[in-house]
Amino acid sequence: MNWKTEWKPLFWIIVVFTGCFFLPVDLPRVQSALIESLYLVRWYAREHVLLCLVPAFFIAGAVAVFVSQAAVMKYLGPKANKILAYSVASVSGTILAVCSCTILPLFAGIYRMGAGLGPACAFLYSGPAINILAIVLTARILGPEMGIARAVGAIIFAVVIGLMMHFFFRHEEAEKAAATPMMGEEDESRPLWQTSLYFASMVGILVFANWGKTEDQSGLWHAIYAAKWWITSGFSVSLALMLATWFNLGFVRILFAAIPALLMAVIQPQHPELAFTFGVIGLSMLGNLKSTRDGEMGQWFEESWDFAKKILPLLLIGVLIAGVLLGRPGHEGLIPSDWVASLVGGNSLSANLFASVFGAFMYFATLTEVPILQGLIGAGMGKGPALALLLAGPALSLPNMLVIRSVMGTKKTVVFVLLVMVMATISGLIYGAIF
Repeated sequence: MNWKTEWKPLFWIIVVFTGCFFLPVDLPRVQSALIESLYLVRWYAREHVLLCLVPAFFIAGAVAVFVSQAAVMKYLGPKANKILAYSVASVSGTILAVCSCTILPLFAGIYRMGAGLGPACAFLYSGPAINILAIVLTARILGPEMGIARAVGAIIFAVVIGLMMHFFFRHEEAEKAAATPMMGEEDESRPLWQTSLYFASMVGILVFANWGKTEDQSGLWHAIYAAKWWITSGFSVSLALMLATWFNLGFVRILFAAIPALLMAVIQPQHPELAFTFGVIGLSMLGNLKSTRDGEMGQWFEESWDFAKKILPLLLIGVLIAGVLLGRPGHEGLIPSDWVASLVGGNSLSANLFASVFGAFMYFATLTEVPILQGLIGAGMGKGPALALLLAGPALSLPNMLVIRSVMGTKKTVVFVLLVMVMATISGLIYGAIF
């Protein structure tokens, strides 16, 4: 046996065995933390996998199949116009009401297609950070100055983080650009307006199926929430018509796939998410038909499934770990919530740094960061740390980090996470000093 190569496996076996041997399962806090992790996973599966991640997987698969590599390279590639690339990537979150996990399949899709590291990272940050509904909610509940600071800070963050990632790994990016073959003209087999409407229908389904409930029972945002399933249904019907005509699936097969969803909508109208689920099942079955598998539709489903099987297990593992350590909103894990409240008071460097680190590792679903922050501010959290958490929290999470590492490697992931934490800390210090 060669101990030079075998000592690492032996070391980790000893560490894991020792941890299992002395696992303090009799302690009430440990038992509570384990239960909270299971609650968090159940909540995540109910609220985010079907409504958020599944549409995101389909969009990511569509990017891989229907968006030509020439188009990605033209607008987001290493040789793309920097002003255009970062402008598009840094404001992408205004139309995507997604969390730090839902953005991952989309990021993986454009990065794998050849997007430059800088624009891809700008997109990765901006997707969950510049959610326009969350910014409006922040301004309404936490004050207009906090809402404006969050919006401006998030856009600046996206651009700066993207540029810094490009700078730190500029040699790798130069090699990538040099190795990239000259791309021909974009595929003209389908008009651009058709492809754009096709993607718009899927983005519409993703956005409106996850439209959050507001505290104010009046106004535009509440009206959209009240009608969100009708709007989602409209986008779904539009997608079905496009698949039947432009993608040659035919109305008969589309109708056959839609029957379960239509029946569920009639039988259980008070639970529209069930109809949504059966619609996804019908669409998935459609993709597995023999007549569909060999064409571009088959490639779409294959790419979507590839993203799902690579990303979903890592996300669920990350959610379990986050649940053990931090619990759910309003419920504690191993780390007591009063510790957090006591560490983020005032506007010191340590308070802002802790808020950034805590926000980066904790999982925030879309819009949930605002009421959580409202409670922390009530417990004594300073305005600077509050902004630091707003700028770091929605864009990062422990599950998010695990998947990013699988896409672009450990080194780039560490640099990306540190950039978010450092910039959030500095922004919090500046904001706290002003306000």
